[in-house]
Amino acid sequence: MKMTALRRIEPGKTKWKQSIPMVCDFWREQWKAVAVALGGLLLAWHAPLESSRLHNAVYEAVQLVQWYAREHVLLCLFPAFFIAGAVAVFVKSESVMRYLGAGAPKPLAYAVGATSGILLAVCSCTILPLFAGIYRLGAGLGPAVAFLYSGPAVNVLAIILTARVLGPQLGVARAVGAVILSLIIGRLMESIFPDRREESRSVFAESSTNDGRPFYQNAAFFAALVALLIFATWPESTGSALGSRIYRAKWLLTAAAASAVAFMTVRWMKVWAMGMFLAAVPTLSFALLRPDKPTWAFAAGLIGFSLITSLHPGEAGTWFRESWSFTRQILPLLLIGVLVAGALLGRPGHEGLIPSAWITAAVGGNSLPANFLASVAGGLMYFATLTEVPILQGLIGAGMGKGPALALLLAGPTLSLPSMLVIRSILGTARTAVYVCLVIILATCTGYLFGLVVA
Repeated sequence: MKMTALRRIEPGKTKWKQSIPMVCDFWREQWKAVAVALGGLLLAWHAPLESSRLHNAVYEAVQLVQWYAREHVLLCLFPAFFIAGAVAVFVKSESVMRYLGAGAPKPLAYAVGATSGILLAVCSCTILPLFAGIYRLGAGLGPAVAFLYSGPAVNVLAIILTARVLGPQLGVARAVGAVILSLIIGRLMESIFPDRREESRSVFAESSTNDGRPFYQNAAFFAALVALLIFATWPESTGSALGSRIYRAKWLLTAAAASAVAFMTVRWMKVWAMGMFLAAVPTLSFALLRPDKPTWAFAAGLIGFSLITSLHPGEAGTWFRESWSFTRQILPLLLIGVLVAGALLGRPGHEGLIPSAWITAAVGGNSLPANFLASVAGGLMYFATLTEVPILQGLIGAGMGKGPALALLLAGPTLSLPSMLVIRSILGTARTAVYVCLVIILATCTGYLFGLVVA
């Protein structure tokens, strides 16, 4: 830890005023450490260890982290990390700059940013590696933020399920409101923080080794990766017969997408074919011996594929290293955020430190405070993909107004405490604070206006 060197002050020879700047320098550097130490001491001294609510909050925090690790990290985040790494390695920075860069035509850049995530059934955490990839590769701040917001908010499955379960009014309002808000938020972020990255090239752009690869190969490769992410996370209930049929075949479709990725990796990146086959043996074994545990086969395939690509000296090895850099940067912050969110708000249907009855009682009607509270609560809670719909169904049944319901739909899937921590590591504190405030304020205003219209 950096320490300020304090000169020895001899009594009687140095005036007391000369020591003030030294003391100020010391406290300027050490105040954070002192504050953390004092805060920890006060917490340990006054912690209500006998409180049943505190015990339950700790239990809910651990339970939420366990659920997140089992259901979300393996099937959502790791495929997303590989997609982000592929963007960093296989996509030329010129391509990103052409459509999303600071010098791209504004209508085109924002249209691409606001609609690129429309087919990705991802949550506020899964979108983060993809956002980090395109932003650090050179995308303009405004279009990248539009993509960050719209990805979790406007995916087709969420819109359809919202309309089927909560009614067509909320479904249409969510779709239209999310697209409009993504454009407004992106444009405001760009106006507040002008993007002066003239170089617009980072280490990710420098690592791109995609020289002369045909467009159809990149298109097919990314299509297979996105299909793997979509089918692996396909929800059980989508409100349609087609969605139900896809769910019943989700693991066969996931296996087909994974096989396509492996084939293209061997064919186009010259990865050792026998090594890839050997890595697939445990996956096939789990799939045949334990068909009731499909995630075991998925995990075995992910580990084997990671091992083979990490040992490759060419493009595949670079791809793995970039994917790992995203994992190392993002995953720890997400798990810490999930732990804190679980302690404060609990899992859906369970209590944390903040009683859910307080939130339910405060979001009735269509007042501005009700919409604001719904936006803040949605921004702090963590919603897995599509889980916000059944949660809102219960809240509406308990008296929640339609305006606050839309406000939560526009803020909740897009923000979460875990995602805020990661966005801060990418954009910095000031940009993250402004982004969070814009989402909450605009979601509040949109929900309030919607409540007035439907009333």
